[in-house]
Amino acid sequence: MGNTKQSVTVIGLGPMGQAMAGAFLDRDYDVTVWNRTPSRADALVGRGAVRAPSVAEALAAHELVVLSLTDYDAMYATLEPASAALAGRTLVNLSSDTPEKAREAARWAAARGAVQLTGGVTVPPAGIGRAESSTFYSGPREVFDRHRAALEVITGRTDHRGEDPGLAALMYQIGMVMFWTSMLSYWQAIALAHANGLTAADILPHAVETAESLPGFLSFYAERIDAGRHVGDVDRLAMGTASVEHVLHTNADAGVDTTLPATVVELFRRGMDAGHTGDSFSSLVELMRKR
Repeated sequence: MGNTKQSVTVIGLGPMGQAMAGAFLDRDYDVTVWNRTPSRADALVGRGAVRAPSVAEALAAHELVVLSLTDYDAMYATLEPASAALAGRTLVNLSSDTPEKAREAARWAAARGAVQLTGGVTVPPAGIGRAESSTFYSGPREVFDRHRAALEVITGRTDHRGEDPGLAALMYQIGMVMFWTSMLSYWQAIALAHANGLTAADILPHAVETAESLPGFLSFYAERIDAGRHVGDVDRLAMGTASVEHVLHTNADAGVDTTLPATVVELFRRGMDAGHTGDSFSSLVELMRKR
């Protein structure tokens, strides 16, 4: 009887790639790995992975190839010299980049006989292999369905967003817009706390309580924004502007950096200048829309 074990190649062994390759080994996959610095594969090889001596041999080893690289430029630098080995391969590109670069890469892969599934992993390396973790995918549905069992090894939840290869990257970047800005606001709060003799631990319960209040606001405003309703029946931009100015002045009085709160104030003032004084502060989304 032939070998019926499932198999995968993982290219790129940073923390995320390491976690993915490890998850496949945990599920008894035949795993071939390649990394520009070969020593990063040592622990995985010790667990049973095969270290490919070249990118071309890594591609040749298995039909399913998971890419975990810094960005799409790194993908081209890695795969272009071995492009003759791409024919017939499914590239699950989990590298972070823009939606348009994901579309360009899908066309590049297709021209070389491969097909790309774009992925956007929504968890850090510690979440890889967990049933509750999730990843966005986009690209050919048939290819996604064919490899779904393997994709569910990476994260238990897989969300196919459509055929457009840029959609998974878009959903990932939407999450990053919220994550990085939210975490910056937490750093700002900690800096303000420190300036007033408090520690991060001192304000943690209040910070968590504030963060946990946000889902209700997100749901409330989503419906109104989609309907184009920014009526100031619950909140008004003028009131919000006064509040964010108080935040700015509090930080300035404490002597901490004011780059972030000043930027927020500038955006609110632009909304006021645009005539939204009596509207909800959700009207600021109109300033941000594509013109």
